[in-house]
Amino acid sequence: MKLHWSPRSPFVRKLMICSHEIGVAERMTCVRSPVEMTKPNADVLRDNPLGKIPALVLDDGTVLFDSRVICEYLDTLHNGARMFPTHSAQRWVALRRQALGDGMLDASLIWRFERAKPENMKTHELMAAYALKINTALAALETEAGALAASAFSIGHIAIGVALSYLDFRFADLAWRKGHPQLAAWHKEFEQRPSVVKVEVFDDS
Repeated sequence: MKLHWSPRSPFVRKLMICSHEIGVAERMTCVRSPVEMTKPNADVLRDNPLGKIPALVLDDGTVLFDSRVICEYLDTLHNGARMFPTHSAQRWVALRRQALGDGMLDASLIWRFERAKPENMKTHELMAAYALKINTALAALETEAGALAASAFSIGHIAIGVALSYLDFRFADLAWRKGHPQLAAWHKEFEQRPSVVKVEVFDDS
């Protein structure tokens, strides 16, 4: 299987952590595929018409995207503990948490793109809106940190953990741990998992 990959992409990192958790990472060949909002990658576009990563090309030529679809597919390739629970109540919790983590990443990417613009081109109302979304999500996660720590590790944990790590990577000035001690304690444990340690995020541009 060929994976369009980048060490800067939080969605790729989410997928790779999932693949290490379930023991299928070595079945994928990672191909460095840089993408930017304003510079579509022609190679990626040939496999994913949206021009986004991750995109996974299966051995029969079938292409899967995005991270949610690929992670759930990979979870069918092993016999161990599932990242996508099959029990109804647990599954909906895991999927809701995944949606929250992925949503935080979506908001962060747009917010970062806007913050990088020259001052006279920034839309401050838009930046304020995305800042509010991130801060509201952090407040919600602070109340759920105990439940996160107590529940079986799942795709929801991965998505939330990656989203918080992305804030460290691109929004260090936000200092999100201030005012969120329980969430910070949970994330410290998350970052010590072997699967997370193996998948370092860095800017190779």
